[in-house]
Amino acid sequence: MDSRRHFIQKLSAFTGASLIPSLKALSADSLFNISQLSLGKTPEELATDEDYWYQIQQAYTVSPQIINLNNGGVSPAPLVVQNAVERYGKLANEAPSYFMWRILDQGREPLRENLAKYAGTSPEEIAINRNATEALDTVILGLPLQRGDEIVMTRYDYPNMLHAWRQRELREGLKINYVDLELPAEDNDLIVKKFVEQMTPKTKVVHITHIINWNGQILPAKRIADEAHKRGIEVLIDGAHSFAHLEYKIPDLGGDYYGTSLHKWLSAPIGSGMLWIKKEKISKVFPLIPNDKPNSDNIRKFENLGTRPFMIEQAIGQALNFQLAIGNARKEARLRYLKNYWAKEALNSIPKFKLNTSLKADFSGALAHFGIEGLEGGKIEGELLGKFKIHTSPVKWEKLDGVRVTPHVYTTLNDLDRLLEGIKYVANK
Repeated sequence: MDSRRHFIQKLSAFTGASLIPSLKALSADSLFNISQLSLGKTPEELATDEDYWYQIQQAYTVSPQIINLNNGGVSPAPLVVQNAVERYGKLANEAPSYFMWRILDQGREPLRENLAKYAGTSPEEIAINRNATEALDTVILGLPLQRGDEIVMTRYDYPNMLHAWRQRELREGLKINYVDLELPAEDNDLIVKKFVEQMTPKTKVVHITHIINWNGQILPAKRIADEAHKRGIEVLIDGAHSFAHLEYKIPDLGGDYYGTSLHKWLSAPIGSGMLWIKKEKISKVFPLIPNDKPNSDNIRKFENLGTRPFMIEQAIGQALNFQLAIGNARKEARLRYLKNYWAKEALNSIPKFKLNTSLKADFSGALAHFGIEGLEGGKIEGELLGKFKIHTSPVKWEKLDGVRVTPHVYTTLNDLDRLLEGIKYVANK
């Protein structure tokens, strides 16, 4: 008992007193067991320890009727986060204008500080919003660009970002230069070279998707950003699929602007996101929703959203604490292990199976895309869902046609064995 008490006290001191209520979905004994199971093990060793991850899995309330392997779209939140949303929502409804604006709204600054600490940035560079689209569109539509200015990006960037840049191209006479990527790619020198080839004296912004959502390709963001900066070009990074998935700090990527969703790999409430802008760049970006000081260098000018769900925003803190309890390196190693577990087996044993994602750690994490010779992705997805109750995401985009599979920390090996059974059935049908 003394050792358990010491463990809880130590854990609370390390991550802040708010950690313990944030993990009430797990008992003190469970937390102690998690700590004991991890002792002396590297993240890679722990990635294969099913006893350890069983304890983490119990924090989620996922359906037993369906196997959800589309966490790359929206991830479920652990119970502690769900409870926080409900608790804050009930409080707000006791007297909305009072409890939202005078009580819950006061929690934004502590949350900003905690997110900044986790992301390795200054709180004065972090704005809290609703998703990666809102964050990135703020920059895309807010940068002062002129007719003839050029943008470098790929056709594998997220559709909403492509739409935003193309709208500026259409309305304002900008020009987009597309990098021709062949996916999967396992040569960072070649990737960087292809980006550089599209940069010209007229290029003002390079848009980089850190992890491509279609197939999980990790791009060498820092190297591309460094090449852009050598030429006086600014860099916008889409971190929707890498934040709380890979172990890094936002400044490590070398960008000037960065946006992400928090309801993906952080398992925060649905409809939560974050924008980061270097302090010296804030004043030049006009906010997406106007306010009285559009040229201010205060990051809060991007949070002028009007009435919004404060309960969702405040529950982000519980998700962050849950992430800290697991640890970035451990989570990244587990997610990659889960991807490799099913993808390697399928690649080695299933005829007509084609893996469109690298198995090398430098080029992929949890996300993977596969196809089956002679079948469209929609057909594969339908068979997996209809017969095996496995929810995936059909992806037909550019040269990719198949299904994207994205497990999360609550995914079990039994779930992935069922996936392999389903793929074999569809491939041999």
